[in-house]
Amino acid sequence: MESKNYQEELAHIRRLMERSSIFISLSGLSGVVAGIVALLGSAYVYFVFQREGLDYLNVARNIYEPELAQELFFVALLVLIFAIAGGYFFTARKSKQENLKIWDSVTKRFLFSFAVPLVAGGLFCLALWFHQNFSLIPPVMLIFYGLALINAERYTLSDIKYLGICEVILGIICLFFLGWGLIFWTIGFGFLHIFYGIWMYRKYD
Repeated sequence: MESKNYQEELAHIRRLMERSSIFISLSGLSGVVAGIVALLGSAYVYFVFQREGLDYLNVARNIYEPELAQELFFVALLVLIFAIAGGYFFTARKSKQENLKIWDSVTKRFLFSFAVPLVAGGLFCLALWFHQNFSLIPPVMLIFYGLALINAERYTLSDIKYLGICEVILGIICLFFLGWGLIFWTIGFGFLHIFYGIWMYRKYD
């Protein structure tokens, strides 16, 4: 009996130490929602290309009118907003269920580690957009997003690095198939997020 109590106390101490050092409130459902939102955004962009008579497989040769460029930017912004909102909702819900603070020093370190590569990648994409190098934007987004996940792994569940590695690999492959940017973007931000989210939900939630 004493041995059992001792093991339970050790397990409890281990959980407390883990909670104080890493951000463990990430919910797998956040990934699922982000993936679904990305798929919806990809579908809309595909139909926009169809409407404008553009072949997305030859995106490097396509000419974007200012109105179309603004529409695509607005769609990307909406996808980002809804993905963040969904991620925050499910993460906050999980934190509440486990009686954890959603905003503490660990969360700040996690967000900073995640944000630095992400912001750098975002500015890089804006520069590519400014110089009309549209075909490079999808692979750059995938690569920098993957690097952000890998960089933030030290402050959260280690499983997130596997998603980051997959995103980086997908982005690098996309560099050799620039006309297929929308397809790679859909796989990376859509299907990979859904697969990862379901995996994380079944493992931790």
